[in-house]
Amino acid sequence: MATDIKAPTFPESVAEGSVAAWHKKPGDSVERDELIVEIETDKVVLEVVAPEAGTLSEVLVEEGDTVESEQVLGRIGEGKAEGGDKPAAKKAEAKAEQKDAAEAKPAAGGKTHEVKAPTFPESIQEGTVASWNKQVGEAVKRDEVLAEIETDKVVLEVVAPADGALAEINAEEGSQVTSEQLLATFSEGAGGAAAESGSEEKAPASADDGASDEKLGDKILAPAARKLVAEHDLDVSRIEGTGKGGRILKEDVQKAVKEGSAKKSAKPAGGAQAAAAAAPAPAVEGERPEKRVPMSRLRQTIAKRLVQAQQTAAMLTTYNEVDMGAVMDLRAQYKDTFLKAHDTKLGFMGFFVKAASEALKRFPDVNASIDGTDIVYHGYQDIGVAVSTDRGLVVPVLRDTDSMKIADVEKGIVDFGKRARDGKLGIDEMQGGTFTITNGGIFGSLMSTPIINPPQTAILGMHKIQERPMAVNGKVEIRPMMYLAVSYDHRMIDGKDAVQFLVTIKELLEDPARLLLDI
Repeated sequence: MATDIKAPTFPESVAEGSVAAWHKKPGDSVERDELIVEIETDKVVLEVVAPEAGTLSEVLVEEGDTVESEQVLGRIGEGKAEGGDKPAAKKAEAKAEQKDAAEAKPAAGGKTHEVKAPTFPESIQEGTVASWNKQVGEAVKRDEVLAEIETDKVVLEVVAPADGALAEINAEEGSQVTSEQLLATFSEGAGGAAAESGSEEKAPASADDGASDEKLGDKILAPAARKLVAEHDLDVSRIEGTGKGGRILKEDVQKAVKEGSAKKSAKPAGGAQAAAAAAPAPAVEGERPEKRVPMSRLRQTIAKRLVQAQQTAAMLTTYNEVDMGAVMDLRAQYKDTFLKAHDTKLGFMGFFVKAASEALKRFPDVNASIDGTDIVYHGYQDIGVAVSTDRGLVVPVLRDTDSMKIADVEKGIVDFGKRARDGKLGIDEMQGGTFTITNGGIFGSLMSTPIINPPQTAILGMHKIQERPMAVNGKVEIRPMMYLAVSYDHRMIDGKDAVQFLVTIKELLEDPARLLLDI
């Protein structure tokens, strides 16, 4: 009896997706919960696992096809891979592999594959090669990540089609790529051969890589080097190749670009010509470096949303300051006990989230959002916590924070931070918040004006804890103070409510017992 493999249930904001990659072929045996296929939407890549063990008997949608929520993608039948449902296809495939192996050069170790960019959704025109995690000749396992493609919404991973190694990289880091564009050439078994045969493998491998080399005059250029030469308009006759047989490698071109020795306008060294060539040297060798890099897709999206927020909202900011002494004393007293009891550290964010949750209940306008000409009041508190990553700022959301304990908040924030830095957050985890907290204090910010995260109507900004002299009961004391800022949409929230909302947070933090007593 066959079991259907269905696409996941897409979020409401996602209408359709596309099949990014099948990790199994008809006739392959699969285990329960083993990854079979990846579905790519305009916001996130979804993994589809086997609902039960068996053999993949049928694939109904090919890679690149568009699919809808819960659409049947394929079927799993009973039995093992040896008894696959398509013996003819398996036989033909085996025959083709034997033919490729017979024709391949010794270092290739097997058939070659084209490594292509994923099929981008309709809303994404192109992406950027963020990084290559493997280099040419480096051994990799099947499904190991080769490269990452960054779009304006999500980072997509490109995995190895088999065990082997990269034979050639066609799209360098930072280059723009389109849907299904060729990124690299991959050789099966090449990595294993490299590990076993050591230096003896290098000569045939270079010869195999040279299949797509180009000869200009008496110089042989590797594909990556050829691209750099064209980009910088260099004279290849002035570049010294360090590869096998004088082959010009990418590193050779980069060195020539850095030294400025291969410009077409440069003259040969010697006599008056050498002096002429030396004239522009100060401009090249001066200590005024500049580097131009394209803005990342995520950074472009962040920029667009922030500008949109400022253009559409009547945004104001109100400030106050809070004495953090009580929270710091409480934290110092119980941090070790808290760590043993909950296996997580007691930080400040848990107190702020709980204080904000209580204040949001008292001031529902701050917890509301604007939808066109309607005001949407939320009977729950979903607080987004801004997390900084190498790629930009993301805001995962803690759900129903009013019912969460401080330990739950701290664990959730630690988990969000780790997965955000690893690029593993799902799009559903960054949608639907009713309020946002951002902490610039961890970077040393003393005061700032946070920008609202639409369609929310307010955001709380935390800052650095700074010891300052304060008047306490008629005496001057040094107290740990923090400036707080609430930016709010004046279309929805009156200044009086915004100020009182911030004062409520201040009072709750200066007397944490209020959080327990609900007063």
